[in-house]
Amino acid sequence: MQQQIAHVDTVKPTVFYDGSCPLCSREIRHYRRLRGAEQLLWIDVSEPEATLAYGLTKDAAMARFHVLDASGEWQTGAYGFAELWSQLPAYRWLAVLVKKLRLLPLLDKAYTRFARWRLKRDCTSGSCGVDE
Repeated sequence: MQQQIAHVDTVKPTVFYDGSCPLCSREIRHYRRLRGAEQLLWIDVSEPEATLAYGLTKDAAMARFHVLDASGEWQTGAYGFAELWSQLPAYRWLAVLVKKLRLLPLLDKAYTRFARWRLKRDCTSGSCGVDE
């Protein structure tokens, strides 16, 4: 899923993640330790007003993984992970593989189901951070 953002001039790809989600935080910590991670910007969307400058609502950011690529296009869900992986040498092979095998649409459907479940579960416990 791609959308272009016109008003933000990015130099580095920017990863938007939910720092209030233990699973999400653990995964992002893993990626941030890898070579190449220093070339990315990392934005915790659970922080107040973290996404405002990017035109991304907090609800949208909390509901789905987002990456703003270097050309200013939004990559979300599995497409966002593929963009993230393509920036990290240890995972670049995986990005190439899922794109070459045309697995992204299927992986994105699976991710969408997971994201809905995660958000519903977190909101039920009162910790989702989405305005209800």
